[in-house]
Amino acid sequence: MTVLLIDDDAEVLDSSRQTLELEGFAVEAVTEPEAGLARLGASWPGVVVTDVRMPGMDGFALLERVRAADAEVPVVLVTGHGDIAMAMRAVREGAYDFIEKPAEPDHLVEVVRRALAHRGLVLENRRLRAQLAEGGPEGRIIGRSPAIEHLRAAVANLADAEVDVLLFGETGTGKELVARSLHEGGRRRAGNFVALNCGAMPDTIIESELFGHEPGAFTGAQARRIGKLEYAAGGTLFLDEIESMPMHLQVKLLRVLQERAIERIGGNRTIPLDLRVVAATKVDLLRLAAEGKFREDLYYRLNVVTVPLPPLRERRGDVALLFRHFLDAALARSRRNPPPLDPVLLARLAAHGWPGNVRELRNVAERVALGLGDGLAPVGVTAATAGMAGSAEIEPLADRLDRVEKQLIEDALARCGGRVGETAERLGITRKTLYLKMRHHGLSRDDFAEE
Repeated sequence: MTVLLIDDDAEVLDSSRQTLELEGFAVEAVTEPEAGLARLGASWPGVVVTDVRMPGMDGFALLERVRAADAEVPVVLVTGHGDIAMAMRAVREGAYDFIEKPAEPDHLVEVVRRALAHRGLVLENRRLRAQLAEGGPEGRIIGRSPAIEHLRAAVANLADAEVDVLLFGETGTGKELVARSLHEGGRRRAGNFVALNCGAMPDTIIESELFGHEPGAFTGAQARRIGKLEYAAGGTLFLDEIESMPMHLQVKLLRVLQERAIERIGGNRTIPLDLRVVAATKVDLLRLAAEGKFREDLYYRLNVVTVPLPPLRERRGDVALLFRHFLDAALARSRRNPPPLDPVLLARLAAHGWPGNVRELRNVAERVALGLGDGLAPVGVTAATAGMAGSAEIEPLADRLDRVEKQLIEDALARCGGRVGETAERLGITRKTLYLKMRHHGLSRDDFAEE
């Protein structure tokens, strides 16, 4: 990531360059706007910090040229003649921020850091959109944390394998998304992907939903009906919340998995099936089997391959990326303009516990897109203490910020495999500063080193 500095005053330009380089930023400094514009492009990884009053081309004209090249490149305007009207014009014309000269070093660094983080999210989101457009088994699975990289590799490896798969993960971790990725990435992609939530079907009709029935099989069965199993022939059957399936149907499902054939309810003809079964659960099926609540033989039949799905709290480095992805989708549906990505909001997202996982994050993005706020409890306030304002203690601000900083550093180290130099660069701080913060928080790079 690069900071492009543009100012016709060489002395001011050199001062700003030194300020940013001392904080670890890569800086390109030019006195001619045209020279700076030549560096830009749709994939340029950086931000522009430019003076407003310059001969030939002023900052507003430069802003227009930059937005023509890529409307999502953050442009920070700096001027010694600022006023409210100029600041409002800057925001209205699409500037990322507006700074008055002489720029306070700390303020300049903070604005640039936020702008670079914003640009990084934009570029990563574009890469993910291209990946989704290209398809492939891993295209739907968004994230760059080690846990998600491992999940994508597992999906790519299993997509063409003719084995049944058991997905294990908490509610909202994306089990159906992974099941669809397995289907679309394999040779069965031309067949049907049939999803059935075992927990949402009443016991009285789930058997008919699975196996289908012949006319007259029971009261109200006036015509033949193809069941989910038969409809999924040639494709994939996804059984969500498999732990909720009634015991008497578990016996029948086990037989189907063993023989790959069914008989419709009320029928005598055996119908062969060529299908793949992907089951999903949020509980320990082996423990349920030990308690007599799930058939142990069915568990072992389903458990040819188990793919664990990580909860969102274990891949916090993906939160901002996922949020931007869901926010873009929500904005497109509601035809609204994107709101600025507030660093306070990003810090709140990073600190949240996400008990509802990715599904909860998507709902937050929907609310933000509609201008309804994020709906999250303040940092340090849990669901148990929310609404107890009279008795709950408020966590000191310094403690909250300290905890958020530690989490952000942990996430960055994990994503960079413990490489301190790369981590410091991506966080926009010096190696020395990062080492001091790691010592303060009791962090060791060895805990994050890639194996």
